[in-house]
Amino acid sequence: MLTVKDHNDRAAAAYAAVDSQYWIEALRDGRHVLIRPLTEKDRDREYAFIKRLSPESRHMRFLAQISEPSAAMLDQLMDTDNKQRVAYIAMVHDNGRLVEIGISRYAATSEQVCECAVTVADEWTHLGLGTLLMEHLIKAARHNGFQQMYSVDAASNAPMRDLAKALGFETSNDPDDSRQVIHRLYL
Repeated sequence: MLTVKDHNDRAAAAYAAVDSQYWIEALRDGRHVLIRPLTEKDRDREYAFIKRLSPESRHMRFLAQISEPSAAMLDQLMDTDNKQRVAYIAMVHDNGRLVEIGISRYAATSEQVCECAVTVADEWTHLGLGTLLMEHLIKAARHNGFQQMYSVDAASNAPMRDLAKALGFETSNDPDDSRQVIHRLYL
């Protein structure tokens, strides 16, 4: 088993080779992760990430039961323009390659409002990664002129409810579906 220092030392060269904007962030356990904007070259990573999620995590992310993402779903998930549709991917170094362990995204629903989502790999939960991903997303939404961000989630999704509360979102019941809640953040 690698120590935190060994993990971070091995990851440093892989992270330094990234040729776009990125951030190196420390998780609560001290391990470093790389966070950067999602690009088209991440398509296979995103597919593998979704496939590795537990059925429960996939259901919480998509509010539906899916076994694997379709090509059309991947097209939609990969469609970013870094203003109206933004996504940040979190990766770690694993045996010589960068592996996706989390993602946050928003998409404009009107001129000043965007819908957001965050997903963290099951084995990387409770380490602060969701918070880090959402902080980058919130900063981007503010920078791009959005006034409000919201997320529609299952009412039973306690981790998202806790994250939303910690980030300052207000939560209300979804008037159209009693099994869902809406988290809103005024930017």
